[in-house]
Amino acid sequence: MRDDEPAAAAAPGEAAQPPDAGGDALYQAAVQGRAGLVRMLVDAGADPDQEGDEGLPLCAAASWGHTETVQALLDAGADPDRREDGGRSAMAALHWAASGEHLAVVRALLVNGADPDAIDAAGRTALSHAADRGAPAVVKVLLEHGADPAAADARGLRPVDLAREYAGRDLEADLLARAGEHAPEGSRVTVRRESSEGGDERLVAEVYGPDGRLRSEQPLGTGHAEVVRLLEDPQPTAN
Repeated sequence: MRDDEPAAAAAPGEAAQPPDAGGDALYQAAVQGRAGLVRMLVDAGADPDQEGDEGLPLCAAASWGHTETVQALLDAGADPDRREDGGRSAMAALHWAASGEHLAVVRALLVNGADPDAIDAAGRTALSHAADRGAPAVVKVLLEHGADPAAADARGLRPVDLAREYAGRDLEADLLARAGEHAPEGSRVTVRRESSEGGDERLVAEVYGPDGRLRSEQPLGTGHAEVVRLLEDPQPTAN
């Protein structure tokens, strides 16, 4: 779904009616990247920070790289540092965007005041996630916005330590294992190669459910060596 795709038109002779302005509707619009529908729902009273059963709308849009939708939610007052609860990851939108190597979303969140050193349930910052994913372009932007390269997670690992863990490893095999770990029984996991927003090559694991529908995607960059170089000699530049 494109960010600029309009909501379905009303039938002839009927007044256009906004969908239910509840949190679930807003979350689904955010997942699908329907920025126009997001604006309609918040104008109708939906709370951009209301967390439903599946999570926060801003985190959903960030995790799928829907930049325009992220901006629509931020314009509506969504808190860029609000973390998802649910007793799981406690990740904020910036963590999700960095994990997915969504460079434009990372920039939008930082420009709108996201804390580059906010931590998730594992004590990881967005920089930790970007380093773990081998995303040098994201690492560079985070450093430029003041991210702390020495911030250690709950295991005592710094971002550079996370990047070094991938040196000399079979990244495709690692990604297949990681994606399949939580896939429903009967799922099929495949890996494709593509260029990231930052210009480097990355791998993307696609998880298809037993019904054949795409359930999730999990990226892994191939730029861990460059990430190590950036973090060993960080030279942040103020925007």
